[in-house]
Amino acid sequence: MRRWLASPYCRGHSRSISTCRAVVLPRFGGPEVLELRKDVPVPHLEAEEVLVRTVAAGVNPLDIKMREGYGRSLFQPLLPIVLGRDVSGEIVAIGNGVKRLHVGQHVFGALHPTAVRGTYSDYAILQEEQLALKPKSLTHVEAAAIPFAALTAWRALWSTARMKSGQKVLIMGGGGAVGLAAIQLARAAGCSVAATCGKRSCSRVGEAGAELIVDYTSENTREQLTWRFDAVLDTIGVETTEALGVNVLKRGGHYMTLQGEAVKLADKYGLIVGGGIATATLLRKRMQYTQSHGIDYSWIIMRTDAEGLEQIARLAKEGRLKIPVGETFSLDEAAKAQTARENKDSQGKVVLQVQQE
Repeated sequence: MRRWLASPYCRGHSRSISTCRAVVLPRFGGPEVLELRKDVPVPHLEAEEVLVRTVAAGVNPLDIKMREGYGRSLFQPLLPIVLGRDVSGEIVAIGNGVKRLHVGQHVFGALHPTAVRGTYSDYAILQEEQLALKPKSLTHVEAAAIPFAALTAWRALWSTARMKSGQKVLIMGGGGAVGLAAIQLARAAGCSVAATCGKRSCSRVGEAGAELIVDYTSENTREQLTWRFDAVLDTIGVETTEALGVNVLKRGGHYMTLQGEAVKLADKYGLIVGGGIATATLLRKRMQYTQSHGIDYSWIIMRTDAEGLEQIARLAKEGRLKIPVGETFSLDEAAKAQTARENKDSQGKVVLQVQQE
């Protein structure tokens, strides 16, 4: 078990940092259950970990789902936990095994979905491979909007579909952060991109690089998707979008959904039984679509990918990858920030500005 102490085996200033402010989830529920605590322990650094002074933290749909109880089979025994996956800030200490990064550098990155000490905090701890240097052209608020969404899209398009220049890619739900990141990653790879989105997102999706844009509220969505695709990334993941996605793919194509059933089944039946059912469910669907459509079927979960994050940082530095920020809130306004994200009040990513730039 990790000791909740500052480590003497690291470089930097962590020995003087024993507690900090953090937004804690003591129980599942609505935004009102979130608590800002001023004395949350800062764990000591393991050899390959980095202590980041958080300047900004992105608010993701996963944060809200976790607050509501998503993943309770894993997280309930560990409550209270700190929410948040995206971070941008300054390195204040590093473990002795850290080789690439240094104290004083400004970095951005994202934690794995299963992390229990998140980034809604004055200080966040990440593995070195989960961080990259923040492009100087971006503010911390702008940088904090990017990594979790972009790494999710990277996992789908690069790691799973292995997209290539000249291919055609469809992003279903292109107006969200993952959708916008996917459009820009696909365009940077030389692919032609189509996207579905709501009316108010059409201009933003076009600016991201989609060449064929279809309003998914229209009655003839299928008829408007005149291309045959090599890959479909479905960020919505309901029966109707899945049916549409698999039917516009070429044989040998890849259908990928962000709404896999693994966590839902684990929450319902427990980690062991639910995990077994999830594996069987995924295999059944893969066999079904291989036989009926000749396509590959995958559930996409964000994974740490050091190479992917470096490429994302490069594209962001070049101005070819950006996620628009809609509203910013202070750390003590985390409940308001999540409410704004839930209600889709903001035209862009919601970000917590934890400290001044």
